[in-house]
Amino acid sequence: MKWNRLLKSLLKTTLYILDQAAEQIDRAADSAADIRDQAKRAVDHAASAIQPQEEDHTFRNLVSFAAGVGLGVGAGILLAPARGADLRSSISDRVKDIGDGLRGRGPIREKATGTD
Repeated sequence: MKWNRLLKSLLKTTLYILDQAAEQIDRAADSAADIRDQAKRAVDHAASAIQPQEEDHTFRNLVSFAAGVGLGVGAGILLAPARGADLRSSISDRVKDIGDGLRGRGPIREKATGTD
């Protein structure tokens, strides 16, 4: 009988110690999760300060478009079925026509020389 009481008392004590240890572990895990969340927020804040999330890619898109047009024109010139001299004169005629058309749209301004 004495051994029974002693064993019951030891088991109760062991269960109490295990229960207390489990509570301590839960508190430590919650504290670690809070620290992790604070660190994540700090890192996210620092990253957004260094490089904003929303970027304007307008200039990059415009440059990419212009480069594509340039490559297309270059490929067209290289792969054109006309002779080089004919092609160059055709291109210069078109450029002159475009220039004349642009000049015809607005008033022609004299270049300022700084003298009257």
